[in-house]
Amino acid sequence: MKQHPLCTDPDHGPTIMDLPIAQGMKAEWAELQTRRHFLGRAGKVLGWAALASLGDRMLNSDAHAASVLPKPQELKLPHFAPKAKRAIYLFMSGGPPQMDLLDYKPNLAQLYDKDIPESVRGAQQLTGMTAGQARFPIAPSHWAFKQYGKSGAWVSDLLPYTARMVDDLTIIRSTNTDAINHEPAIMLLNTGNMNAGKPCLGAWLSYGLGSMNDNLPTFMVLLSKLNPKENNQPVSSRLWSSGFLSSEYAGVGLRSAGDPVLYLTDPKGVDRDVRRKMLDAVNEINRQTYQELGDPETNSRISQYEMAYRMQASVPELTDMSREPQSTWDLYGPDAKEPGTYAYNCLMARRMAERDVRFIQVYKRGWDVHADVTGMLPVLCQETDRATYALVTDLKQRGLLDDTLVIWGGEFGRTVYSQGGLSPDNYGRDHHPRCFTTWMAGGGVRPGITYGETDDYSYNVVKDPVPVRDFNATVLHCLGIDHNKLTYKFQGLDQKLTGTTPAAVVTNLLA
Repeated sequence: MKQHPLCTDPDHGPTIMDLPIAQGMKAEWAELQTRRHFLGRAGKVLGWAALASLGDRMLNSDAHAASVLPKPQELKLPHFAPKAKRAIYLFMSGGPPQMDLLDYKPNLAQLYDKDIPESVRGAQQLTGMTAGQARFPIAPSHWAFKQYGKSGAWVSDLLPYTARMVDDLTIIRSTNTDAINHEPAIMLLNTGNMNAGKPCLGAWLSYGLGSMNDNLPTFMVLLSKLNPKENNQPVSSRLWSSGFLSSEYAGVGLRSAGDPVLYLTDPKGVDRDVRRKMLDAVNEINRQTYQELGDPETNSRISQYEMAYRMQASVPELTDMSREPQSTWDLYGPDAKEPGTYAYNCLMARRMAERDVRFIQVYKRGWDVHADVTGMLPVLCQETDRATYALVTDLKQRGLLDDTLVIWGGEFGRTVYSQGGLSPDNYGRDHHPRCFTTWMAGGGVRPGITYGETDDYSYNVVKDPVPVRDFNATVLHCLGIDHNKLTYKFQGLDQKLTGTTPAAVVTNLLA
């Protein structure tokens, strides 16, 4: 029998691309042969074999599904007219103690060194750092509180600058979370999930709303320097990752020393014309690769290379503060002149907002005060209080606060009982997920209100709880997004920032 021309030596004969099949099927096959997709599929082979009888549709890979999902401009966002166009998230990593700052509990002074009642503590899981304590003695705040503004909000003496702007703030005393340790708690607040691999808030906004400028990234991250005395609770790039979204939506961090972005300057002997020609050549190769293989990450690389080229001009202009007037330094304070400080990063956040960066996240570590609260809190507040006030005030003076949402808070709160020894002059506080205080200001939220209540021990929420998922749903709402509609198909689910647990917008916080 004559051999069919396609049934020759497989090492030298025609490939599947030579078969008389539709071009669409060839493109799908080529995409599925990329190394990334091959490795991603390899772990599913046994499951596919078991499910093969259910039909060929089960064999479609997540990677292929992603390649046909709508692009941001096709999502028709925002879902409704937003109050805020951009957001600045001031993340106090480590967990600020709410009863020492913004959740005033005057009756605690009478309960000094008495054990917190078991009826209050209940069956709550404790961390390994305090679970073995023989006692749980109550530690009242070391600082006095006063009422400020027309709203009459109670603020600790530690925050004299925050006290000046309480009528601009929406203070939430009843935020709560499911996680009791740092990594899962900070992941939950940033990505809506305690496990790594999900897109963060900034990545969702970048994907859903796109960029408002051509020369800077949509999502930028600033890490503030750590005081040597502060607890070095680390933060990682997983917190500003794009997860299963395209890598072009991940946050771009600015460095505090050297070039703000690595490889920003051209090497010696390479001028702008040479750089442009080189980039054009690389992009052409990438376009050919995409046409051949269909890997969506190839397009991401093209857009990132182009952004990097534009950033060579835009970032030096962004970080050049030589034209800032003296009034700026009078407002932010002398620390703002030192790159990498929290004050410097707050000023940088204002400059980014002016240039229409969509989402800016400033991290300030050190709030993990397991001991020496009276020694550490004044240092942390001195580093952050004035600069935070300056940022909100600066935005307001420039007419930017109306369409900029500013968020302040950490991943959880602290315990009212002391971790370790207790004295009239000092104490420590452990992690506490049941209640913590956050605040928002600017576009979309009601100014001058205090929302939610905790019990007399600042231990349990007794009125108007705001779980983390509701908090994130509310942030998205301020930016014109229905959290249930901004989804991305991955692993068989319509993934979203607020996850599968029901979440709701806290309408009483909205303007």
